[in-house]
Amino acid sequence: EEMVPEKVEARTIMVVDDSITIRKVTARMLERNGIQVMLAKDGIDATNQLIDTKPDLMLLDIEMPRMDGYELATYIRNDSRLKDVPIIMITSRVGDKHRARAIELGVNDYLGKPYQDAQLLEAIQRQLEEKGISLT
Repeated sequence: EEMVPEKVEARTIMVVDDSITIRKVTARMLERNGIQVMLAKDGIDATNQLIDTKPDLMLLDIEMPRMDGYELATYIRNDSRLKDVPIIMITSRVGDKHRARAIELGVNDYLGKPYQDAQLLEAIQRQLEEKGISLT
């Protein structure tokens, strides 16, 4: 039977950060680039939203109250429905130790704060392309 190509919908990216400023700024930048954005203020908020929606990619801050980025990444990687969602961690902690721990958890990429928008978009594009998803 012939494969019907799926309708190309906007890519959905979940941004998980406890800073409202960072959530707003990141969301605006992503939306300008035609990406749909879901926002979560910490890991608990994120897991509640993930029950109904599976984003194309997740941007996670490491340091958050209640459930941090490491815990959330672990949760995602252990959930059969979500485990293949690419995760990019964004953190002010750029030590090798943190990077190593993130990679061990199965995080796909790791960006230090502050970063350039172009850098983030490039990282997102790289991850989505590996999944066969194009941003444009």
